[in-house]
Amino acid sequence: MHFPLGTFTLPEKRRNALFGEVFRGSGCYQFKISSSWGMGMERLCLLSPQREPSIDLLEAFVEHWKGITNYYIESTDENTPAKKTDIPWRLKQMLDILVYEEKQQVAAGEAGPCLEYLLQHKILETLCTLGKAEYPPGMRQQVLQFFSKVLAQVQHPLLHYLNVHRPVQKLLRLGATVPGSLTEKEEVQFTTVLCSKIQQDPALLTYILEGKKTTSRKKVSREATALLREAASVRDKDHPQSKAPDSGTCGAWASSAQLPAETEEPDGPIGESSLITSLIGLCKSKKGRVALKAQENLLLLVRVASQAAATCLVQSSACPAIVERLCQLHQSLPSSLDPADIAAIEGISWRLPSAPSDEASFPGKEALAAFLGWFDYCDHLITEAHSVVSDALAKAVAEKLFVEILQPQLLHVSEQSVLTSTALLTVMLRQLRAPALLREAVAFLLGVDQQPAAPEDSPRALCAHLIRHCDHLSDEISIATLRLFEELLQKPHEQIVQSLILCHLEGRAYVARGSPEPESYEDTLDLEEDPYFTDSFLDSGFQPSAKPPPAPATNPDGKTAVTEIVNSFLCLVPEEAKTSAFLEETGYDTYVHDAYGLFQECSSRVTPWGWPLTPPPLDPHEPERPFFEGPFLQMLFDRMSRILEQPYSLNLQVTSVLSRLALFPHPLIHEYLLDPYTSLAPGCRSLFSVLVRVIGDLMQRIQRVPQFPGKLLLVRRQLMGQVPGEQLDHQTFLQGVVVLEEFCKELAAIAFVKFPPHGPHLHPSKPPEGHV
Repeated sequence: MHFPLGTFTLPEKRRNALFGEVFRGSGCYQFKISSSWGMGMERLCLLSPQREPSIDLLEAFVEHWKGITNYYIESTDENTPAKKTDIPWRLKQMLDILVYEEKQQVAAGEAGPCLEYLLQHKILETLCTLGKAEYPPGMRQQVLQFFSKVLAQVQHPLLHYLNVHRPVQKLLRLGATVPGSLTEKEEVQFTTVLCSKIQQDPALLTYILEGKKTTSRKKVSREATALLREAASVRDKDHPQSKAPDSGTCGAWASSAQLPAETEEPDGPIGESSLITSLIGLCKSKKGRVALKAQENLLLLVRVASQAAATCLVQSSACPAIVERLCQLHQSLPSSLDPADIAAIEGISWRLPSAPSDEASFPGKEALAAFLGWFDYCDHLITEAHSVVSDALAKAVAEKLFVEILQPQLLHVSEQSVLTSTALLTVMLRQLRAPALLREAVAFLLGVDQQPAAPEDSPRALCAHLIRHCDHLSDEISIATLRLFEELLQKPHEQIVQSLILCHLEGRAYVARGSPEPESYEDTLDLEEDPYFTDSFLDSGFQPSAKPPPAPATNPDGKTAVTEIVNSFLCLVPEEAKTSAFLEETGYDTYVHDAYGLFQECSSRVTPWGWPLTPPPLDPHEPERPFFEGPFLQMLFDRMSRILEQPYSLNLQVTSVLSRLALFPHPLIHEYLLDPYTSLAPGCRSLFSVLVRVIGDLMQRIQRVPQFPGKLLLVRRQLMGQVPGEQLDHQTFLQGVVVLEEFCKELAAIAFVKFPPHGPHLHPSKPPEGHV
């Protein structure tokens, strides 16, 4: 077996012209033959009358290794960069020999003589020590490249060997302890090879992950000297005529090399992993490509398919290191961040962590984008990781970030702290996609107890505090917290709706007992007698009738017909308080098309939960029991009852949350929030009954506002940006009237798309174009 590498006696000029790069070693000229020249050079060797016998592969391999060790024994120049010595060339020759030898092996899977020599004589261990010493300058880069290429190109399994994975661990620690290293590119290539190998064989993970202990510089120096002495003794055994180096020479270069003051050594199979530390360190790189590749490598690592490997990864420092980085980025956020800037930022992804350039810049924008980018990366890791890793990482994020950092800020007495943390948590919820992390976030915000609360119950976990923040003295805090709940209601987790709403509606205690549930509504309130139902439709799409029907129509299943529900909401606001008829594109049909898309999205989200289509039947003989709508609905109803007195922006947020709730296709939610004809038990209130009381207050207050219709129309045009804004008397009241009218139209549209005239369906047919 021969390698196409020879020793020739050609004239020097001819050698240089023919082969290019030539080095003198062991008294003869040696040259590298590239792969494209391989066959031609072999023919040249066979035809040349001056050719010396071809060198055996093992002999050539040993000769190149001795050439490297000779450099450290004979060289006195400490400033020559490694790339200007023959070390890179010799390492390349050694790599080519290993690859060539493997291709020539007859029996697959057996290690050839050169590979055995590499393993038995701890060549990788010695190279790692030389790279650690960074002598000559740039040696670490050469060692990293050699390790990467050997592990990638040699197909024989190597990482199982102690003399391979131990120097691999040491080499990983070299880069992990040097932030902003000049060898970041080589380090990330090295970790790419390792993570690819681990993905192919997850059992390798236990060989790479390890603990650490600290050793002194003195031990490293002794280790380097001992390794070089061992290499020199091997050389003397093969070539007795060679001069052996004395101990002073070996000790001189080892002591003069720039070694770290302290070096980490492996200490046990599980603990702080140098691979994880190295990857996290590379993720912090200022070079975008290096950081992105390191993140992709870490993602590759957590995707291990093996249960044992995933458990090993969880027991390592992986999860704490990832979450520690997240907490560090949070701590770097400036305290002066504007909550409005936080709420407005969008488009942050871990692949593109910087905010879009078209967005307005603000103080702390880069720090905020870095934090949200890493949070998005953690969310992606949890989504893609093995379930064991996913659960552990999600719990670590919840414990370290949610509980230890965000919760004290949410409960702080400082309004600025509450505002900033609430806005940040809302943006995080918007980005959150991983089911395991969503489960932890829901448990953090709402608790794990889903039992209905009574009015006299003490505050439960964080949820009660957040609900109280929705009715805070500070309108800014109220709006920010309502936005948080609105974002939460859009997440695909059943416990959210169950804990906030459904657990209080189950049993239908809000429905009056004492008589059988009517099959029809002939005996219900005649709307002709109600002064708030005397107005016909305006821009509703329905044909107005001379007067409302004496009783609501019903479907065969006893449910109120959707037409009657829609009419009830559209006729709720009195004619003199309506202004949409005087403006274009403010009709009811616009809300229908918007509600249709939102309902489709909501229905697809809740379909896996298996909600019933109809409410459970009532037992007429069951005695009435006290009903409490729950603290969340109680807060919303209280806020809704003050709609004529609250700021415009706050009213928009309250109605937005109620609309989100009304969209849920659960029969109890529909009955309680959208059916005006539900017979309520004494002392109970529903959304419709709250609106009726607001209308009553409206009718009284209208009388006290001079020129009410003209001022109301002017305020609507101001809100739509059609006329310049100017301060008016009763402006808050007039803005509340506009919001009330639009909210009633929105509820009518939601009722229509949820239960079209042909019956209730979770997936309604597309609404007709134009008017309904």
